[in-house]
Amino acid sequence: MAEITLLLVDDHPVVRDGLRGMFDSDPGFRVLGEAAGGVEGVELALSLDPDVVLMDLRMPAGGGVDAIAALARHGARSRVLVLTTYDTDADTLPAIEAGATGYLLKDAPRDELFAAVRAAAEGRTVLSPAVATRLVSAVRRPAGPVDGTLSAREREILVLVARGTSNREIAAELFISQATVKTHLTHIYGKLAVKDRAAAVAAGYDRGILGRA
Repeated sequence: MAEITLLLVDDHPVVRDGLRGMFDSDPGFRVLGEAAGGVEGVELALSLDPDVVLMDLRMPAGGGVDAIAALARHGARSRVLVLTTYDTDADTLPAIEAGATGYLLKDAPRDELFAAVRAAAEGRTVLSPAVATRLVSAVRRPAGPVDGTLSAREREILVLVARGTSNREIAAELFISQATVKTHLTHIYGKLAVKDRAAAVAAGYDRGILGRA
């Protein structure tokens, strides 16, 4: 397995030290740098080009949501995995919309965090059940009609996306081409009024398509 490079963005030195120690203990990861805020994090991400940026949301020296949006505007290759303490943080949904790939709480076990980083590096959505539940509770709104109803196949694909399944794996499991998977995803995004996989999963929970909290 190829080495995954990381950038740690968190305003607490103890948290950064702890994360660095965890990842340095595994030869499958390499920490390229650390930043204490979003502004510095964007600069380092653009210069160091890590595979994954572990991003806190609430930081005095530039918030995580603004940093995620800035990286998206610059076309950064790095995937952003939000690692937050606040499971009721209202900034989490905007972070999804800004382009973050995944979301975990800081109390996630080591193995879960490592698996999430690997998934994020591959471009797969990582949304912990606890974060999904809090997201739905925080942003719940009266159910209303969406722009079209998801077909049975589209619902099936959305469920697989929520599990972190890649397009290639979805194609193999459903015996369809990757091009067909992409077409279904385009339709799903349009019907749910979202722009990417992570936002589709969040909308799926919010609308009860993937179950309600």
